[in-house]
Amino acid sequence: MIWLYRFLFPPAMLLASPYYLLRMRRRGGYQENFAQRFGAVPPLPAKRPGVRRVWLQAVSVGEMLALAPLLDALSTDPAVEVYLSTTTSTGYALARERYAKLAIGIGYFPVDWWLFSRRAWNSIAPDVVILLEGERWPEHIRQAEARGVPVLAVNARLSDRSFRRMMKLRALTWPLFRGISRVLACSEHDAERFREIGFTDGRVVTTGNIKLDVTIPPLSADEQVALRRELGFGDEPVLLGSSTWPGEEAVLIEIFKALRAQGRVVRLLIVPRHAERRAEIEALLQGCALTYHFRSRGPAPAGAAVDIAVGDTTGELRRLTQLADLVFVGKSLPPHHEGQTPVEAAALGKPVIFGPEMSNFRVIARDMRSLGAARSVADVGELHAAVLALWSDAPARAQMAAAAQAWRRANQGAVGRTLAVIRQELARLAK
Repeated sequence: MIWLYRFLFPPAMLLASPYYLLRMRRRGGYQENFAQRFGAVPPLPAKRPGVRRVWLQAVSVGEMLALAPLLDALSTDPAVEVYLSTTTSTGYALARERYAKLAIGIGYFPVDWWLFSRRAWNSIAPDVVILLEGERWPEHIRQAEARGVPVLAVNARLSDRSFRRMMKLRALTWPLFRGISRVLACSEHDAERFREIGFTDGRVVTTGNIKLDVTIPPLSADEQVALRRELGFGDEPVLLGSSTWPGEEAVLIEIFKALRAQGRVVRLLIVPRHAERRAEIEALLQGCALTYHFRSRGPAPAGAAVDIAVGDTTGELRRLTQLADLVFVGKSLPPHHEGQTPVEAAALGKPVIFGPEMSNFRVIARDMRSLGAARSVADVGELHAAVLALWSDAPARAQMAAAAQAWRRANQGAVGRTLAVIRQELARLAK
């Protein structure tokens, strides 16, 4: 089956290239080290006897932030060295900024075709491969299988769409993914799905979601004041649209206007999932008769009173979320589906609202709802009503915030369980 994949990949890549090249151009930053996409690797030190090399792949910013405790722990082991790769320019920039001292090299993940993948594998020569969350690349896995290198799928999950596709095409997909040695699922729900597509019980273990173990440095009171000033906010309560997608910004603006019409004191902070949509969002704001400021343009003018701030920067969502009094989680209102993660907002003790389409975080969303840490709405009308009701009910928001923190505490420990499995694999190699 891998030969069919290798044969079909080049024409499929050619057909898809206009879309991906346009997206790269919009996001920017992809020209740097572009050859790494085709298997070139940054200079790496020679492998040392007795030291195991781990190739750790995380697709983008969210995964890069989540892997921090894993990378911290692995970097302190003198018998382990880590090569870190990513797919997006934003993930690459974040990795170089935060992890340069923890990895022997940081590069882009190669296009998953035979010659490019083999070229990277020959240069990196890993002893263990770790794929974070939804990363499952057939050629990458095949290269590992051919070399007898174990592949660990860490914090692994299967969205509804991926699960349906893999079950429907199981005869085609299973031969491509069976080279994964161990699946460390982020929930028992996901673990069961991996078993259904063909992984035996011995290869699947539920370790939990490592994102719940990430420590988010709290902003001091002075830092919060400074951040508010940079956005053009005073000490007013803040409604946050977290990782929003097209159409959701317009909904939040209408809700913001409704709050203002009721005489509520409020500021709106929008953090789009893709910062390159800033022109689209600005066109929307220009017709609203409201003051606004984009964070990418630097601090707001001194003394400015901004109604709506747009956090169109990378890697700042956790900082900006700390200013919020109520959080709407994006990609959850139709026609969008799958949802963005509510974990960071919950970890920071923020009351959360999301739409009905949270299939990427189905278990998390269900558990948060059941504990009163979040509310789910069916459509725009329900979202409008829920925000207006909660905005006038501070005790209810406080109760949701406390429930969110309790939920997070009850679900911590995934990093320790994940590291235990990784170390088992490393120890097995040493025998």
